[in-house]
Amino acid sequence: MNPIVLVIIIFLISIVYVTLSTVRMILMMKGYRYLAAGLSIIEVIINILGLGLVLENISEIQNLISYAVGFGAGVIVGSMIEDKISLGYVTATVVSPENSDHLSKQLREKGYGVTDWETNGHEGPRRSLQILTPKKRELKLYQTIKELEPQAFVVANDSKTIHGGFWIRRVRGRTMSHR
Repeated sequence: MNPIVLVIIIFLISIVYVTLSTVRMILMMKGYRYLAAGLSIIEVIINILGLGLVLENISEIQNLISYAVGFGAGVIVGSMIEDKISLGYVTATVVSPENSDHLSKQLREKGYGVTDWETNGHEGPRRSLQILTPKKRELKLYQTIKELEPQAFVVANDSKTIHGGFWIRRVRGRTMSHR
């Protein structure tokens, strides 16, 4: 086989392998076990093919380098795909420096599910909010909070299990407004 063609094939195989590996991990973390298991079968076959080509031609350093560079590129492609598919939900905890329900009301008007309560911070009374949103709307939530309350403190986590609540019933019936 032409050495340049072999380098390109190894590079592409490595990208596909790592991209599939990234997507499989995302699916596992989001609870799609059977889909992840099916994807892992394809992932292993592709990896063995790529490694086989490298090992058959181990004396050719460009093949090893191609596999390694493809691996790195696969990490980038996989993370880009993760951003695009954005499965699941995010729970954001927001601490507002003002102890009023003004921010909560504005976020609810925009379609977010918000639970709020009075808290105490280092500098006195605050308002804490817990907000659930689809992962696809995470950045929009941060932008909205920043516009409405620039001094708010925000911490967000992926939510793996969600059960009950009015907002979940509502979001399963329709999509959130894009106000």
